[in-house]
Amino acid sequence: MTFATRLNQAIARTGSVTCVGLDPRQASLPAPIRDAVSSNHPEAWAAAYTQFCCEIIDVVRDLVPCVKPQAAFFEQLGPAGMVSLGQVIAHAAESGLIVVTDGKRNDIGTTATAYADAYLGSPEHPSPWRSDSLTVSPYLGRDSIEPFVDACDERGGGIFVLVKTSNPGGGFLQDLEANEKTIYGHVADLITQLNATRLDGDGYGPIGAVVGATYPEQLAELRAAMPHSILLVPGFGAQGGTAEDVKAAMDSQGRGAIVNSSRGIIFAHARPDLAQKYGDAKWHDAVRAATIEMNEQLKFVG
Repeated sequence: MTFATRLNQAIARTGSVTCVGLDPRQASLPAPIRDAVSSNHPEAWAAAYTQFCCEIIDVVRDLVPCVKPQAAFFEQLGPAGMVSLGQVIAHAAESGLIVVTDGKRNDIGTTATAYADAYLGSPEHPSPWRSDSLTVSPYLGRDSIEPFVDACDERGGGIFVLVKTSNPGGGFLQDLEANEKTIYGHVADLITQLNATRLDGDGYGPIGAVVGATYPEQLAELRAAMPHSILLVPGFGAQGGTAEDVKAAMDSQGRGAIVNSSRGIIFAHARPDLAQKYGDAKWHDAVRAATIEMNEQLKFVG
């Protein structure tokens, strides 16, 4: 079963396109976890990150199809953090969730192959990290993408290529024009070409695309330009993207996209609209409430 098939089936099973971003940060952890950290050593914080993220997974596992651990927050803790990342990914996989590792990796030749081998796999052919998919930057060129595509073919994983990102500064490069087309448009064309011979029964390939909710017009443009790609849509909620903004990411059957929310869900206990009801003491309940709320906001799906 291909990555796209597995992800679309998980969307259909849960009735949700919500992707929960796992971005642990020391200062934002709920008090019961933060206050239990015994020292300021990386190992102590790594254990807290593992506990926090695994408990979030337990809360949302029946509500969403996937989670997206952000590698940077774990790498920040050094070797102990990388052990924590591995534990979190393993727990998500064992909980039946699809894992999108957000590492934005990119390189050429054997180095790109090594990144792909490390992170891309499937339940039948797991990678050492046990991740199902990986975010990838395309800006070293086609030959920097092809080793990841080869790994998708060999092991049933998927990638999400950065096309039009949600940050305000992304247009500095992505919006430039070359040969009467934007750079992001050229990247979209490459993705469509690479997917063309790799489609599953629903018409989707393993090469997805990252397109921000903060640019709804471009989101509609790129949905049309990449009809065979699952879109990973960041920028929802805390970054300003709305349910109306992300509608264009879905195909006619409400599939073909996942919408990420990180701090709006995992730190929901501190949100002004939820803090009084839940607060730190009931942070698990706040996470679940925020996830259900997002699912309801995106109920046009399916």
